[in-house]
Amino acid sequence: MAVGPTTRRRQLGADLRRLRELKGLTLEEAGARVGVSKATLSRYETKEGSVKWPAVDALCREYGASDEERLALVELAKGAKIQGWWRSLADPIPESMNLMLTLEDEVVREDHYACMYIPGLLQTRAYAEAVHRASEMRCPEREVQHMVDIRMKRQELLQREDPPHIWCVIDEAAIRRTVGGHEVMSEQLRHLQTLSDLPHVTVQVLPFSTGAHAAAVGSFVVLGGQTPELDVVYVDILGGGLFMEKPEELERYRLAFQYLRAQALDLESSATLIHRISQES
Repeated sequence: MAVGPTTRRRQLGADLRRLRELKGLTLEEAGARVGVSKATLSRYETKEGSVKWPAVDALCREYGASDEERLALVELAKGAKIQGWWRSLADPIPESMNLMLTLEDEVVREDHYACMYIPGLLQTRAYAEAVHRASEMRCPEREVQHMVDIRMKRQELLQREDPPHIWCVIDEAAIRRTVGGHEVMSEQLRHLQTLSDLPHVTVQVLPFSTGAHAAAVGSFVVLGGQTPELDVVYVDILGGGLFMEKPEELERYRLAFQYLRAQALDLESSATLIHRISQES
Protein backbone atom coordinates (compact mmCIF):
# COMPACT_ATOMS: atom_id res chain seq x y z
CA MET A 1 0.00 0.00 0.00
CA ALA A 2 1.32 3.44 -0.94
CA VAL A 3 2.31 5.80 1.85
CA GLY A 4 -0.21 8.66 1.93
CA PRO A 5 0.05 12.20 3.29
CA THR A 6 -1.44 11.41 6.69
CA THR A 7 0.99 8.56 7.26
CA ARG A 8 3.89 10.77 6.15
CA ARG A 9 2.81 13.52 8.54
CA ARG A 10 2.49 11.16 11.48
CA GLN A 11 5.80 9.43 10.70
CA LEU A 12 7.49 12.84 10.52
CA GLY A 13 6.19 13.80 13.95
CA ALA A 14 7.31 10.52 15.50
CA ASP A 15 10.79 10.80 13.98
CA LEU A 16 11.29 14.42 15.06
CA ARG A 17 10.40 13.55 18.62
CA ARG A 18 12.73 10.51 18.58
CA LEU A 19 15.67 12.57 17.30
CA ARG A 20 15.11 15.34 19.85
CA GLU A 21 14.94 12.90 22.75
CA LEU A 22 18.10 11.13 21.56
CA LYS A 23 19.83 14.52 21.62
CA GLY A 24 18.56 15.11 25.17
CA LEU A 25 16.85 18.42 24.38
CA THR A 26 13.58 19.79 25.72
CA LEU A 27 11.01 21.24 23.34
CA GLU A 28 11.94 24.73 24.47
CA GLU A 29 15.67 24.16 24.00
CA ALA A 30 15.30 22.59 20.56
CA GLY A 31 12.90 25.26 19.37
CA ALA A 32 15.20 28.07 20.52
CA ARG A 33 18.06 26.66 18.46
CA VAL A 34 16.13 26.91 15.19
CA GLY A 35 13.91 29.89 15.92
CA VAL A 36 10.54 28.21 16.44
CA SER A 37 8.36 28.33 19.52
CA LYS A 38 7.90 25.48 21.97
CA ALA A 39 4.22 25.31 20.94
CA THR A 40 5.10 25.04 17.25
CA LEU A 41 7.63 22.28 17.81
CA SER A 42 5.16 20.44 20.01
CA ARG A 43 2.61 20.62 17.17
CA TYR A 44 5.20 19.24 14.76
CA GLU A 45 5.86 16.28 17.03
CA THR A 46 2.23 15.56 17.84
CA LYS A 47 1.51 15.21 14.11
CA GLU A 48 -0.96 18.08 13.93
CA GLY A 49 -1.27 20.53 11.06
CA SER A 50 1.24 21.53 8.43
CA VAL A 51 5.01 21.79 8.81
CA LYS A 52 7.63 23.98 7.13
CA TRP A 53 10.33 21.87 5.55
CA PRO A 54 13.15 24.40 6.20
CA ALA A 55 12.40 24.11 9.93
CA VAL A 56 12.55 20.32 9.65
CA ASP A 57 15.89 20.60 7.84
CA ALA A 58 17.26 22.88 10.57
CA LEU A 59 16.01 20.62 13.36
CA CYS A 60 17.63 17.58 11.79
CA ARG A 61 20.96 19.41 11.60
CA GLU A 62 20.69 20.43 15.27
CA TYR A 63 19.82 16.87 16.24
CA GLY A 64 22.84 15.46 14.41
CA ALA A 65 20.78 13.36 12.00
CA SER A 66 22.61 11.76 9.09
CA ASP A 67 22.28 13.41 5.69
CA GLU A 68 20.22 10.46 4.50
CA GLU A 69 17.76 10.72 7.38
CA ARG A 70 17.60 14.53 7.15
CA LEU A 71 16.74 14.42 3.44
CA ALA A 72 14.16 11.70 4.05
CA LEU A 73 12.42 13.79 6.73
CA VAL A 74 12.49 16.90 4.54
CA GLU A 75 10.73 14.87 1.82
CA LEU A 76 8.16 13.73 4.37
CA ALA A 77 7.55 17.38 5.32
CA LYS A 78 7.12 18.40 1.67
CA GLY A 79 4.66 15.59 1.04
CA ALA A 80 2.60 15.92 4.21
CA LYS A 81 -0.35 17.80 2.76
CA ILE A 82 -3.65 16.11 3.50
CA GLN A 83 -5.87 15.98 0.41
CA GLY A 84 -8.37 13.16 0.82
CA TRP A 85 -11.30 12.22 -1.42
CA TRP A 86 -13.76 13.70 1.08
CA ARG A 87 -12.41 17.22 0.42
CA SER A 88 -14.30 17.24 -2.89
CA LEU A 89 -17.72 16.53 -1.39
CA ALA A 90 -20.36 19.17 -2.05
CA ASP A 91 -21.49 19.17 1.58
CA PRO A 92 -18.97 19.51 4.40
CA ILE A 93 -18.28 16.56 6.65
CA PRO A 94 -18.53 16.80 10.44
CA GLU A 95 -15.24 17.88 11.99
CA SER A 96 -15.29 14.77 14.17
CA MET A 97 -14.96 12.59 11.05
CA ASN A 98 -11.89 14.31 9.59
CA LEU A 99 -9.30 12.31 11.48
CA MET A 100 -11.08 8.99 10.99
CA LEU A 101 -11.26 9.50 7.24
CA THR A 102 -7.65 10.62 6.92
CA LEU A 103 -6.38 7.68 8.96
CA GLU A 104 -8.62 5.09 7.34
CA ASP A 105 -7.58 6.22 3.87
CA GLU A 106 -4.08 4.90 4.59
CA VAL A 107 -4.44 1.97 6.98
CA VAL A 108 -2.88 -1.42 6.35
CA ARG A 109 -5.32 -3.14 8.71
CA GLU A 110 -8.34 -2.43 10.90
CA ASP A 111 -9.31 -4.47 13.95
CA HIS A 112 -12.95 -3.87 14.89
CA TYR A 113 -14.89 -4.86 17.96
CA ALA A 114 -18.59 -4.09 17.45
CA CYS A 115 -21.06 -4.56 20.27
CA MET A 116 -24.06 -2.53 19.05
CA TYR A 117 -24.14 -2.49 15.25
CA ILE A 118 -22.45 -4.19 12.30
CA PRO A 119 -19.18 -2.28 11.59
CA GLY A 120 -19.67 0.61 9.18
CA LEU A 121 -17.36 -0.82 6.52
CA LEU A 122 -19.60 -3.90 6.30
CA GLN A 123 -23.00 -2.20 6.34
CA THR A 124 -25.55 -2.12 3.54
CA ARG A 125 -26.97 1.25 2.59
CA ALA A 126 -30.42 0.49 4.03
CA TYR A 127 -28.91 -0.69 7.32
CA ALA A 128 -26.68 2.41 7.54
CA GLU A 129 -29.68 4.67 6.92
CA ALA A 130 -31.59 2.99 9.74
CA VAL A 131 -28.63 3.42 12.09
CA HIS A 132 -28.33 7.14 11.34
CA ARG A 133 -32.08 7.72 11.67
CA ALA A 134 -31.95 6.14 15.13
CA SER A 135 -29.37 8.67 16.36
CA GLU A 136 -30.15 10.57 19.53
CA MET A 137 -29.69 13.78 17.52
CA ARG A 138 -32.56 14.03 15.05
CA CYS A 139 -31.44 15.44 11.71
CA PRO A 140 -33.00 16.17 8.31
CA GLU A 141 -33.23 13.35 5.79
CA ARG A 142 -30.77 15.17 3.52
CA GLU A 143 -28.17 15.01 6.28
CA VAL A 144 -28.86 11.31 6.85
CA GLN A 145 -28.27 10.64 3.15
CA HIS A 146 -25.07 12.71 3.18
CA MET A 147 -23.65 10.74 6.11
CA VAL A 148 -24.61 7.43 4.48
CA ASP A 149 -23.00 8.55 1.21
CA ILE A 150 -19.76 9.07 3.13
CA ARG A 151 -20.04 5.62 4.71
CA MET A 152 -20.62 3.99 1.32
CA LYS A 153 -17.64 5.87 -0.12
CA ARG A 154 -15.46 4.65 2.77
CA GLN A 155 -16.29 1.08 1.81
CA GLU A 156 -14.46 1.46 -1.50
CA LEU A 157 -11.22 0.73 0.33
CA LEU A 158 -12.38 -2.92 0.45
CA GLN A 159 -12.17 -3.00 -3.35
CA ARG A 160 -8.70 -1.50 -3.69
CA GLU A 161 -5.98 -3.37 -5.52
CA ASP A 162 -4.07 -3.68 -2.25
CA PRO A 163 -6.79 -3.43 0.42
CA PRO A 164 -6.19 -3.36 4.17
CA HIS A 165 -7.08 -6.44 6.20
CA ILE A 166 -10.32 -5.93 8.08
CA TRP A 167 -10.76 -8.18 11.13
CA CYS A 168 -14.11 -7.84 12.88
CA VAL A 169 -15.23 -9.40 16.14
CA ILE A 170 -18.97 -8.75 16.28
CA ASP A 171 -21.03 -9.33 19.40
CA GLU A 172 -23.96 -11.67 18.92
CA ALA A 173 -26.22 -8.84 20.10
CA ALA A 174 -25.33 -6.82 16.98
CA ILE A 175 -26.11 -9.82 14.78
CA ARG A 176 -29.49 -10.37 16.43
CA ARG A 177 -30.55 -6.72 16.81
CA THR A 178 -33.15 -6.03 14.11
CA VAL A 179 -32.16 -2.70 12.57
CA GLY A 180 -34.49 -1.22 9.95
CA GLY A 181 -36.93 -4.12 9.99
CA HIS A 182 -36.67 -7.81 9.11
CA GLU A 183 -36.05 -7.30 5.38
CA VAL A 184 -33.23 -4.79 5.94
CA MET A 185 -31.66 -6.98 8.60
CA SER A 186 -31.87 -10.11 6.48
CA GLU A 187 -30.17 -8.30 3.60
CA GLN A 188 -27.49 -7.02 5.98
CA LEU A 189 -26.66 -10.48 7.29
CA ARG A 190 -26.44 -11.89 3.76
CA HIS A 191 -24.13 -9.01 2.84
CA LEU A 192 -21.99 -9.75 5.90
CA GLN A 193 -21.67 -13.37 4.82
CA THR A 194 -20.63 -12.32 1.31
CA LEU A 195 -17.96 -9.91 2.57
CA SER A 196 -16.59 -12.47 5.02
CA ASP A 197 -15.68 -14.63 2.01
CA LEU A 198 -13.20 -11.98 0.83
CA PRO A 199 -9.59 -12.94 1.60
CA HIS A 200 -8.92 -9.62 3.36
CA VAL A 201 -12.08 -9.62 5.52
CA THR A 202 -12.29 -11.78 8.64
CA VAL A 203 -15.50 -11.99 10.68
CA GLN A 204 -15.90 -13.66 14.05
CA VAL A 205 -18.96 -13.64 16.29
CA LEU A 206 -18.61 -13.22 20.04
CA PRO A 207 -21.49 -15.38 21.34
CA PHE A 208 -23.68 -14.68 24.32
CA SER A 209 -22.32 -17.87 25.88
CA THR A 210 -18.93 -16.16 26.32
CA GLY A 211 -20.39 -14.18 29.20
CA ALA A 212 -18.15 -11.42 30.57
CA HIS A 213 -15.35 -10.53 28.15
CA ALA A 214 -12.37 -8.29 27.52
CA ALA A 215 -14.16 -5.28 26.02
CA ALA A 216 -17.29 -4.71 28.06
CA VAL A 217 -16.63 -0.95 27.77
CA GLY A 218 -17.95 -0.78 24.20
CA SER A 219 -17.04 -0.77 20.51
CA PHE A 220 -13.60 0.24 19.28
CA VAL A 221 -11.32 0.09 16.23
CA VAL A 222 -7.54 -0.29 16.12
CA LEU A 223 -6.42 1.50 12.94
CA GLY A 224 -3.15 -0.07 11.87
CA GLY A 225 -0.50 2.20 10.36
CA GLN A 226 2.54 1.39 8.26
CA THR A 227 4.45 0.76 11.51
CA PRO A 228 3.12 -0.11 15.01
CA GLU A 229 3.95 3.32 16.44
CA LEU A 230 1.55 4.86 13.92
CA ASP A 231 -1.43 2.83 15.14
CA VAL A 232 -4.43 4.71 16.53
CA VAL A 233 -7.39 3.49 18.58
CA TYR A 234 -10.85 4.89 17.92
CA VAL A 235 -13.46 4.39 20.64
CA ASP A 236 -17.15 5.04 20.08
CA ILE A 237 -18.72 7.54 22.46
CA LEU A 238 -22.08 9.28 22.39
CA GLY A 239 -21.99 12.08 19.84
CA GLY A 240 -18.72 11.13 18.14
CA GLY A 241 -15.58 9.25 19.03
CA LEU A 242 -12.33 9.38 20.95
CA PHE A 243 -8.89 8.82 19.41
CA MET A 244 -5.97 7.46 21.44
CA GLU A 245 -2.36 6.84 20.43
CA LYS A 246 -0.28 6.74 23.62
CA PRO A 247 1.73 3.49 23.80
CA GLU A 248 -0.01 2.30 26.95
CA GLU A 249 -3.44 2.98 25.41
CA LEU A 250 -2.56 1.15 22.21
CA GLU A 251 -1.22 -1.83 24.12
CA ARG A 252 -4.37 -2.09 26.24
CA TYR A 253 -6.68 -2.18 23.21
CA ARG A 254 -4.41 -4.47 21.19
CA LEU A 255 -4.44 -6.91 24.10
CA ALA A 256 -8.23 -6.60 24.47
CA PHE A 257 -8.67 -7.43 20.78
CA GLN A 258 -6.42 -10.47 21.10
CA TYR A 259 -8.57 -11.71 23.96
CA LEU A 260 -11.75 -11.04 21.99
CA ARG A 261 -10.44 -13.03 19.02
CA ALA A 262 -9.66 -15.91 21.35
CA GLN A 263 -13.08 -15.75 23.04
CA ALA A 264 -15.06 -15.48 19.80
CA LEU A 265 -16.28 -18.37 17.68
CA ASP A 266 -13.94 -19.65 14.99
CA LEU A 267 -14.55 -18.57 11.39
CA GLU A 268 -16.63 -21.57 10.38
CA SER A 269 -18.79 -21.48 13.51
CA SER A 270 -19.24 -17.71 13.13
CA ALA A 271 -20.42 -18.12 9.52
CA THR A 272 -22.82 -20.86 10.59
CA LEU A 273 -24.34 -18.71 13.34
CA ILE A 274 -24.73 -15.69 11.03
CA HIS A 275 -26.44 -17.88 8.43
CA ARG A 276 -28.78 -19.37 11.02
CA ILE A 277 -29.78 -15.97 12.37
CA SER A 278 -30.30 -14.63 8.84
CA GLN A 279 -32.78 -17.44 8.24
CA GLU A 280 -34.65 -16.43 11.38
CA SER A 281 -34.83 -12.74 10.38
